[in-house]
Parts: sequence; C-alpha cells; structure tokens
Amino acid sequence: MIRPRVLLIAEAANPEWASVPLVGWSHARALAGVADVHLVTQIRNREAILRAGLVEGHDFTAIDSEAVAKRLYNLSVKLRGGESTGWTTGTALSSLSYYYFEHVLWQTFGKRIRAKEFDVVHRLTPLSPTAPSIIAAKCRGAGVPFMLGPLNGGVPWPKEFQTARRKEREWLSYLRSAYRLLPGYASTRRNAAAIIMASMDTRAQLPERYQAKCVYIPENAIDPDRFTVQVERPIERPLRVAFVGRLVPYKGADMLLEAAAPLVRTGRVVVDILGDGPEMESLRSFVNREDLASGIRLDGWVEHSKLQYRLCESDVFAFPSIREFGGGVVLEAMALGLVPIVADYAGPRELVSQTTGYRVPLGPRDVLIQRFRDVLSRLADDPSEIREMGQRARARVFSKFTWNAKARQVLEVYRWVMGERPDKPDFGMPFPDEAIAD
Repeated sequence: MIRPRVLLIAEAANPEWASVPLVGWSHARALAGVADVHLVTQIRNREAILRAGLVEGHDFTAIDSEAVAKRLYNLSVKLRGGESTGWTTGTALSSLSYYYFEHVLWQTFGKRIRAKEFDVVHRLTPLSPTAPSIIAAKCRGAGVPFMLGPLNGGVPWPKEFQTARRKEREWLSYLRSAYRLLPGYASTRRNAAAIIMASMDTRAQLPERYQAKCVYIPENAIDPDRFTVQVERPIERPLRVAFVGRLVPYKGADMLLEAAAPLVRTGRVVVDILGDGPEMESLRSFVNREDLASGIRLDGWVEHSKLQYRLCESDVFAFPSIREFGGGVVLEAMALGLVPIVADYAGPRELVSQTTGYRVPLGPRDVLIQRFRDVLSRLADDPSEIREMGQRARARVFSKFTWNAKARQVLEVYRWVMGERPDKPDFGMPFPDEAIAD
C-alpha cells in the first residue's frame, strides 16, 4: 500500500503542553507513522517542535498568525476575567483568529495543493466544531480531498448545574448555536470529503445532510510508552480514591469531596486531589471546616512525568465532571489499572464500559453526590472486584485507545476519501447494547 501524502493542519500541536495542543501533537506523530505527513502549525509551537527533533521545512511549517492571534487572545483573557473560566468566549475568539491562520496557510501552500503535491488535506485541530475552514472549498476546487476532525465540543450544560455555569462565566454559551451563522460554517461541511466526529454528542449537533460524511473516532488516546507502571499491590483498606484535573466548578472536585466526606470520617476512604485552580481555596476551607485533613490530600499540580506514580497509590479514579468533552485523563487512569467512576455524560461515558468502570447517571447536585457516594461505599465495603475490573480497564485502553490504533483508523478514512476503498469505514459506536451502571 502506498503511503498517502498528507498536509496535516494542527494549529494547536505542542509536545510540551497539555490538553488540545498535546492531543494535536500526539495524533500528528502517530499519523506520521502511517502516512507521509507535513505538519502545519502555529508559530507558538515552533520551539517545542524543534526540541522534539523535527526538521523545519521538511517535517513541519510554523505559520506566524500572531498579528491577529495574540490580540484576540489578550482580548479573550480580559473578557473571561482570566484563563480558567469563560471557555466558550475563548473558543469563539480563537475561531475568529483561525480565519487568519488559514488565510496565511493558503498563501503558503495553495500552489502546492493545486499542484496535487498532497493526496489529502486534513485539519486535525482546532477540535471545536465552531471553527470554520476557509480552505475547504479551495481544496475541493483543486481536486484534493479535505477532511476535518476529530471534532468535539458543544456539549450542553446540564440543566441541573446552572450555578456552575454562571461560576464558569459561561455567558456566551447561551448563544452558542449562533456559531452556525459564521462565514464558512456550511461551506466547510459541504466541501469536506469526510468529518471525523469525536463524540456522539457532537455528532448529534450536525445536520442530517452531512451525516453520511461522518466517521466516529473518539478524540483521546494514550502513548503506551508513557505508562511504564500499573497498580498491582494488594487491595488494602481504606479505599484510595484519586481525582486529576483543573480545580474549576464543572470538574466537580467539590462534589467528590462531599460524596467522600462521611466515608473519610469513618476511615473507609482516603482521597487524593491532584490539580490546582480557582476552586482550591474553597476545597481547603471545606476540608478544614469538616475536619477531613487526615483523609484528603490537596497538594496541587503534580509534574506530568511523576503523575503515573502518584496515581498508582490509588485504587479508584473518581471524576464527577459534568461537562467533559474528551476525558483523556480518564483513559490515563484506566491505563494504569485504576477503576474509573465518571458522570454518565459527554466524553467520559464513551470511554468507560459497564465491565471496566462505573457510569453514574446525572441528576441534581445532591443526587449526583449521593450516587457517587453509593459507588464509593460499595467499593469500600467490598473491594474484591477492583483489581480485576482495573485490569479490564487497562486492557481496553491498550487495545482500543492508543494513538497508533487511532492513526490506523484515520488511515482508513484517508483511503476512503482517496477512492482506494469503496465503503466508508465504520469502527462502531460506543457500547450500544450495554446498560448504564448505577
């Protein structure tokens, strides 16, 4: 099989950062294993990519769009009141700066695309479905398939958590559907040869007329080389529970502490909160007020290279986030053999099966807290299934959620849009026959 020549657009791709930039980088490097990839990214990622060993001009090109991107980023921080809240506002403004990024990109690569130096043009990031592409129509006009994705985002705020929505300064989320009026929204979808959808919630937002172009491939994955240890020690009481994430309202660390509090008091559970953010002081106040310091650790961020060792001190990974798009941290915990307990909503519920963890149905805040408490109490009383379930979770991640596995799936999408296979690839939907564990 001849390797396809791919112009891979990943405006966010950085091996030294987390979240979307790390997703973009990891995915891009895996795709370089199955295709001849030239990565196009934003100038802010240049130095980190050079440090990673790639050759500028040969392996990648860095587009300098700072004339617009920097101004809009600074405006975004002011409107959001900082970098930790108002993510819908931040996404909206970054989508505007992306127009200019692609404008410069086409100036740089348009002639080469028209000359058919590439078999596919693939926009990997932004992941947000709100960011149109002004080059989709140009690629189609040049006779080169354009595809985008994985697209993920736009998960509605659960109606039971409007207080968290306001604390997150998500004012613009009330008008979020207006992104469909942005210039290029319809054109992007009309001219794309394929659209990779990273979650079923995001796919459901896409009009029916574009569904035939969609291929479902979850957003996140892991690099097996980064997970060199796993939980293997015998189960001991108390049950050890970990949480990893930014300490912001929608991540739900406060709900986890409230759920665990009576179990901590009786010595049945200890909790390790790994992360930092604007909610830290509130969490510390709760721990002090409820006299829980002996069973709850709030140590802030842990260096990523050391995170796996810290997580392996726990047995269970509890993550009551109420609006999580990807949930990569859930996969990382599963890769270490921890049993995940997640809110049954958005990204995480598509990662955790009935036999590899617990999906806790949403409800009002007090109901969700009680449901998490019930699961923790059950496991604290009878931890006998934890190690076996954790091993199933680990096996699931290493078989289905590695970057190399994902790259092989995307390769099949390339082959489809290039006409090398007649049928659209179908990698299945998440757990269509499984009941939700409650």
